[in-house]
Amino acid sequence: MEPFVLKNNSILLIDTWTERYPGLVAGMTTKNGGTSKGNFETLNLGFHVNDNVNDVGSNREIVSDLLDFSINNWVGAEQTHDTFIKKVSKADRGLGAASYDQSFKGTDGFYTNEEGILLTLCFADCVPLFFIAPQARMIGAAHAGWKGTVGKIAGKMIEAWQKEGIAPEQIFVAVGPSICEKCYIVDDRVINLVENTLEDVEGKPYNLIRDGQYSLDLREVNRQILLKAGIPAKNISVTGFCSSCHHDIFFSHRRDQGRTGRMLSFIGWKETNDHL
Repeated sequence: MEPFVLKNNSILLIDTWTERYPGLVAGMTTKNGGTSKGNFETLNLGFHVNDNVNDVGSNREIVSDLLDFSINNWVGAEQTHDTFIKKVSKADRGLGAASYDQSFKGTDGFYTNEEGILLTLCFADCVPLFFIAPQARMIGAAHAGWKGTVGKIAGKMIEAWQKEGIAPEQIFVAVGPSICEKCYIVDDRVINLVENTLEDVEGKPYNLIRDGQYSLDLREVNRQILLKAGIPAKNISVTGFCSSCHHDIFFSHRRDQGRTGRMLSFIGWKETNDHL
């Protein structure tokens, strides 16, 4: 079953999570319903892609209103395709929300067990990972391009949560809209790194299509890493949405040859006294 459900022109939600856990917002934006022009048409949420800063700010306010989650409570990152993950608290709210300069440097993942914080990351083909451990009220998000994926950012999130006393079987993960294997062609260098990462996995998540060129299922690589980290298969849900194929819904760095906007992944508990 598709975990990401289009709620309106601009938002997809992880339906099973948001229905099951009151106060949770979790999902992904589309490229539609904003104010940006040209290559960034229209709901670009990335400050770092040379879009008009005022348009990006306006787009972020649109999403803030749709989610009913104040932009003052967002956190954002300067994503570097690495594997550093930051635990954030209410004291961090607002950093990276309205300005790229104030975002967390060299960070590709966030987690928190505090309410009133929206964890946000930007995407245009890379794999968005969403994490929740409902019993511990812990939530997380990670940005997994091929570098972050082979660097096992997914596994590092699980390790960080284990240090917080959370067992892997308590953790649920959603793998979000990103480029599919048909649209993602890589070379031997990337495949060698994937093989090293998944050295004891029988079913390989790639296919040779011509000499030195492979189609790679980056979402499946992340799923295998999560399984190796101890997450039960039934706790992992994977989207069928491709950022490149679904050109009417998503920005795609590959499809648009680098001249494009960014979607935003988001996950956060609204402030509430209602701990159900």
